[in-house]
Amino acid sequence: MTAHVAPISLDFEEGIDRKTLRRLRDRFLLVNQQRWDRAHSALSYRQQMVLEILPLVFHLNHPALPGYLDSDCPYGLSNYQPSPATINAARRLARTFSLKDEGKRKPDLDAMFLMGSPGTLGHSVASDLDVWLCHRSDLPERGIRCLERKAEKLARWAESFGVELHVFVFCASDWRAGRQRVEVTGENCGSAQHFLLLDEFYRTSIHLAGAWPMWWLIPAEREETYDDCMRKLVDYRFVRAEDYIDFGPVPAIPEEEFLGAGVWQLYKGIDAPWKSILKLLLIECYARTTGEALLSSQFKRAVFRGETDADRLDPYVMLYNRLEGWLTGPEVASRLDLIRRSLYLKAGLPLTRSEVSGEQWRARLLRQMVTGWGWSENTLAELDDRQRWRAEDVTTLRRTIVNELTHGYRLLSKMAREHGQRAAISANDINLLGRKLYAAFQRKAGKIEQINPGLAPSLAEENLAFHHQSEQGGDADGWLLYRDLEDPADAFWQPVIRRSGNLAELMVWCYCNGLLTRSTRLNVRSGNSIASVSELREMLDALSAFLPFPIAPAEREALSRGVRPLRNLLLVNVGIDPQAHLTEKGLHKLSSRHDSLGFSGGRENLVISIDQITFNSWHEVSLQHYAAGDTLIQCLKNVLASVAANPDELPAVQVHCHNRGHGSAIARRVQELFADVLRPFFAGGTGPHPLRYVIEMDRRYFLLQFNGLEPGFVALDSFEALMEHLALPQERYLPVVFDRYALQDEPALRAVCLASEPDNIQVFYRILGDQARLWVVDELGSVFSWEQAVTSRRHLLVPVLRFLDNLIERRLLRHTDSAGVVAGVQCYEIVRRDGAWRAEYRPESDSGVPLPGFEVQAVGIHEGDSRLRFDIFCGDQEFSVQEYGDQLIPAVAHYIRSLRHSDEVYPVYLTDIHLPHDLDPRVYQQDIQTSQYLYYRSVLEDSLNRHLARTR
Repeated sequence: MTAHVAPISLDFEEGIDRKTLRRLRDRFLLVNQQRWDRAHSALSYRQQMVLEILPLVFHLNHPALPGYLDSDCPYGLSNYQPSPATINAARRLARTFSLKDEGKRKPDLDAMFLMGSPGTLGHSVASDLDVWLCHRSDLPERGIRCLERKAEKLARWAESFGVELHVFVFCASDWRAGRQRVEVTGENCGSAQHFLLLDEFYRTSIHLAGAWPMWWLIPAEREETYDDCMRKLVDYRFVRAEDYIDFGPVPAIPEEEFLGAGVWQLYKGIDAPWKSILKLLLIECYARTTGEALLSSQFKRAVFRGETDADRLDPYVMLYNRLEGWLTGPEVASRLDLIRRSLYLKAGLPLTRSEVSGEQWRARLLRQMVTGWGWSENTLAELDDRQRWRAEDVTTLRRTIVNELTHGYRLLSKMAREHGQRAAISANDINLLGRKLYAAFQRKAGKIEQINPGLAPSLAEENLAFHHQSEQGGDADGWLLYRDLEDPADAFWQPVIRRSGNLAELMVWCYCNGLLTRSTRLNVRSGNSIASVSELREMLDALSAFLPFPIAPAEREALSRGVRPLRNLLLVNVGIDPQAHLTEKGLHKLSSRHDSLGFSGGRENLVISIDQITFNSWHEVSLQHYAAGDTLIQCLKNVLASVAANPDELPAVQVHCHNRGHGSAIARRVQELFADVLRPFFAGGTGPHPLRYVIEMDRRYFLLQFNGLEPGFVALDSFEALMEHLALPQERYLPVVFDRYALQDEPALRAVCLASEPDNIQVFYRILGDQARLWVVDELGSVFSWEQAVTSRRHLLVPVLRFLDNLIERRLLRHTDSAGVVAGVQCYEIVRRDGAWRAEYRPESDSGVPLPGFEVQAVGIHEGDSRLRFDIFCGDQEFSVQEYGDQLIPAVAHYIRSLRHSDEVYPVYLTDIHLPHDLDPRVYQQDIQTSQYLYYRSVLEDSLNRHLARTR
């Protein structure tokens, strides 16, 4: 419709009349009706019914109408009279419906509006319906909650008709005061913007029922004195107050609102970029042209002038014209082109196709605009063929979009800082939106970039070819991705979709971006790798089970918390044969040892490489490749580190290994290992708990433990090195936990560590003929072990028990105010019963009965920076370092030998050792650990016994 009528001028100083005000109101209602008709015509028959019946379901609280909750729910729209079409729509839904006269009951609801893109060029089949439902300011809280629940129920009903409906319930006085009840969700800007949203409302809204906007009656040039004009209209009874609703003026956009609004548009632009780009650029335009009229003001001025043509007043046409007038000059040509493309794609009208005839007015208007832009048919065909866009097209366009979005955000942030204004967005909201931006756009090591944020319907490929670079000559080790490459020779002149250092990353990228589906035909040229189509198919099945596609955006609740891993998928030995040296000879090794980390007699580790895929709570996907060094331990360490911050929610760990040779056994073993390690460190949903976890792998031992929240590991090349490490002093009690396959040849040691307890000194022994193995687990879990000859159990235990009793007695004397520093010494014998090794308690102790011989004591001394030396006392005889120097041990051995009555050689045992508190020159040790005393006892005893054997 094209119409232009006489201008209307309201002079609040000279005088106004009711007739002119009614004429002005009717003019806005004429524009309103055109937009409603356009919005109605763009919907399907079932969707039209939703729009038609919306005011009625809130005007009446009828049990036969959709959304009904109970008889107490507020209802009634001011001055609303349903049309015959609305009543017919209600009767189609409920045959028993009838309209009843409510008499003079005061309505609970003031007005209802539809805002946004419906009825505009920007409306598309995917557009939702945003409805403002305004209630009386004196409505009780219970009634407001009831309306909100009804709105939610109505939205679910509308969804069954193919309509995405959002009803926002509030009152105008709360809006004017900035007391919005809602926070940031997918459909509401919460605290991010107020005046910008009101500007959009005034120029896009469609009045559905109830009071009309008071804003219609206030001339644009009087926005600064809006309240005075409004009071004059009401106080002098030019209008009835109940006939109009007041949301307040929009004289200008406060500078402090730009940052919040910009971040909000970025938030929405992640999933729907076309509309957000237009709005973000409008925000920048407003910020840079603060003296110029807002679009809502331009719209109102046009209606006052007599303009009622729906095309010229279309909000998207006015938006484009404003941006085009602002972006002038060749330096901004690319931004203007992006605006035009965004508007065209937001409209969703493919002009090169014949199906658009059902929406003639939109097609006609859009065709006029693109003709004015000078677009060719090829440009239109490219944009209309979005379903055939390829990954390269989307990647280029995404880069342009991300650049524009981040440019706008940085500009707005800079402006907010320069003006020193507080952003009109709450700290919670800006943190939430920032996290979503980070998750969507931030690049970081290993992150799989998702290139299609709503740009193309699908990127699925019919044929994909994975080529190892060695296929093209040379010794390069990367992978190339092609499409429709049947003949490998064509690879030299075909474009490469993507390059990657490893095959798993390329597969995950293809899957997460939708290029790779179960129907995609695959071609693999593996070069010096052994990857195959069957391996890629298995990998695709594993990815599909691990992470359904498409990847949904993270929920608000998840973004409000810190990021944490949700689940991990470990791809083991991608494109690798762990026994390639045998496979080349046509051999296959069999073994009774089934541990994939110590397979066969050679104890080979069959885990060569790992690709760790992580899906986190912000719905980011990342991949980390481990192919050098101790790959499995490095991967395990990183998983432990990621769990330490959130031990109450352990991430799931799935493992896949191509079913080549021992593939299933490898996957099962790795999955068992991760579960076994995570369980003790984070038992009870807390942790990390203090312990040392021992893994045996590839003829070596790895000891895992945490330092605070940081896991670390020590690699030890032999069993002897492991035992030396287990004997080292600790800062706190650290029990030793063995992996299920570790030290299976040392079941006694496993039983010892399983029986260890904190704050106790435990002596374990196992007698084998004339030899015995002893272990002492001290108060902090250090394990000290040695072998010695045995003649009787008493003579086996008494020397070490006497030594430990002396040590405990000295500690108790030093800590008289804290008796029970060490609970005492307990003895256990390691035995095998019913096929299992266990520690059985033996209540043996030094009875205090004097033993033959004399006491041998050692006192450690430090002389400056020299090494620790000992003075030794044999009964009453003293042997000092000062007197004997390096000959001290031979002198003590000679003295002991001289006191013996026979030539029989038997060992000497120290009964006590004193160690200085500066044993480590770097620290002062108030309490030296038992394992340290045992170590120096062992060193001195071994030295003395060697010299005793020589002096025979």
